[in-house]
Amino acid sequence: MLYQLFWLFLAFSFLGWCLEVAATAVRLGQYRDRGVLHGPLCLVYGITGCLITIALRELSGGWFFLFLFSALYATVVEWIAGHLLEHYSHTRWWDYSDCKWNLDGYICLSASVVWGALGLVTVKWLVPLLMRLYQLVPAGLAHVLLWIFAILLVIDLLGTALTLGGLRYKLPRVDKVNNRLANLTLRMGLWIFDRTERRMRTKAPQLDLIRPKRTKSTVFAAGCSFYKIFLLFVIGAFLGDITETIFCRITAGYWMSRSSLVWGPFSIVWGLAIALVTQVLYKYKDRSAFWLFGMGTLLGGAYEYLCSVFTEIVFGAVFWDYSALPFNLGGRINLLYCFFWGLAAVAWFKVLFPPLDRLIESLPRRGGTILTWCLVVFMAVNMIVSSAALIRYDARLEGVAAQTSLDTLLDEHFDDSYMQRVYPKLVHMN
Repeated sequence: MLYQLFWLFLAFSFLGWCLEVAATAVRLGQYRDRGVLHGPLCLVYGITGCLITIALRELSGGWFFLFLFSALYATVVEWIAGHLLEHYSHTRWWDYSDCKWNLDGYICLSASVVWGALGLVTVKWLVPLLMRLYQLVPAGLAHVLLWIFAILLVIDLLGTALTLGGLRYKLPRVDKVNNRLANLTLRMGLWIFDRTERRMRTKAPQLDLIRPKRTKSTVFAAGCSFYKIFLLFVIGAFLGDITETIFCRITAGYWMSRSSLVWGPFSIVWGLAIALVTQVLYKYKDRSAFWLFGMGTLLGGAYEYLCSVFTEIVFGAVFWDYSALPFNLGGRINLLYCFFWGLAAVAWFKVLFPPLDRLIESLPRRGGTILTWCLVVFMAVNMIVSSAALIRYDARLEGVAAQTSLDTLLDEHFDDSYMQRVYPKLVHMN
């Protein structure tokens, strides 16, 4: 499965590079390399293609939702990629500012429509064709070739990342390095940097690879730093679990656990949603409530659908099912709850985020750092134990006896009654 997925990633990246080069040749009448890497690959196409292949394969029988979700996922990937490149290279690699209905010049409605059409063609026709081509190559040879491509890709990625990070300008002069081995390594590194930098400057002449020194903030977790995003993830996971629990009590008439983890009231789906929406929409937090509602509805629905597919693939279980509700899509999402995502986005940025933002930034730097890393360790252990407990729970339901001391430990501490109490809506897939 992993070999096939990597093959699709390479194929999508190469075909995307070809498409970008061809489109540029038609528009400008000249050849321009549109990839960021040294090789003929556009990673945005590779990531997007694999994402929609995995997440939307069960929608291949239809047209509308396949088109819509392909456009959504691809647009989000393009938006994130554009801002990451701008952050690390201090330049724009594409610009839709002259197009109508654009956002930051990195995405626009017309490009999203094209993405939707490409996604539809990819899932319906391109993926089956690529898989047939993959099956023509003997498995052993295919695996060797893919490993070679993987090594080359890693080298290319490292060279590009180090160049974009301005590392070569932070290195000491070669003639000051006394160790011969270090001298040789450094010379090879500088040769790679030179080649990569010259290639980048032909694509983006305005590219500035010299990084100014960053001034250290005196405020803990200023802006959208890792510390703030992680603390918001924990807070969002807690608030999401409490909200869903109360909602179930009001609508169903009884208390029911909505936690994702075996220890504590934490909903990972909500925590990730809060962290991601803050990271993605932080620049737009002061926009109108109507705009935030629309973005929250679309992104929330796409996010919940992706989470449903991911958990089913990884754990072989369905954690929620909306099949009994009207206007649902495969039981994974429904229109009413998509509107809830929109309302949650408005409530988050207009009501909850400002005081939480001030509270987090008011923490002392040392105390806030220690608190954050303690929570990182706790949540990481909690997730690992929860995953192991879910896997063992599924094995017990299939009649598999404990074979290791770990299995016995999990059976003792997380027996069937405990798991059913934590995950009352869990449905195992055969």
